[in-house]
Amino acid sequence: MIMKKVILPFLTLFTLFFATQQKANAQTPYRTAIGLGIDLGDGETLFGPQIKHNFGGNDAVNAQVLFGDHITVLGVDYSYNRRIQGARGLYWYIGVGPQVSFIDYNKGYKHYHWKNDDTHVDFAIRPALGLEFRIPSAPLAMHFDWKPWWNISHDVNFDPSSFSMGFKFVLK
Repeated sequence: MIMKKVILPFLTLFTLFFATQQKANAQTPYRTAIGLGIDLGDGETLFGPQIKHNFGGNDAVNAQVLFGDHITVLGVDYSYNRRIQGARGLYWYIGVGPQVSFIDYNKGYKHYHWKNDDTHVDFAIRPALGLEFRIPSAPLAMHFDWKPWWNISHDVNFDPSSFSMGFKFVLK
């Protein structure tokens, strides 16, 4: 219940703020897009809504709320984006951002590197290196990246086997 009270206002404000922006820039494939984010790898697969906003030039921010079995992850990533010359609609990016995970072990969720049987919050840093493709003739975009998970709280560890992908509808 608390998660809904935190997530919905955050997403609403974020969407309204960025959807009202007018300026586009040639270095980014679009100004703002919303869609589905998928986080996968060696552990559990997570799904949820995401929004990406390009501030102009090469700078962008991607925010997501991902859900899994007894886990909810909030994340915001900064990325530096560049067009790949000669490949219409294809861009590469590199970035990093914080992630906050709300984990409830008491409902049976177990992960191979967490040891305690309790409910807690984890903080992580997630670098990302990936490709994004904007379909030139449609308001659709997709991305795939390598996004390792560096947990910096509770049970500190680094998991290089994480990836993310997403499918987005371009607003502008």
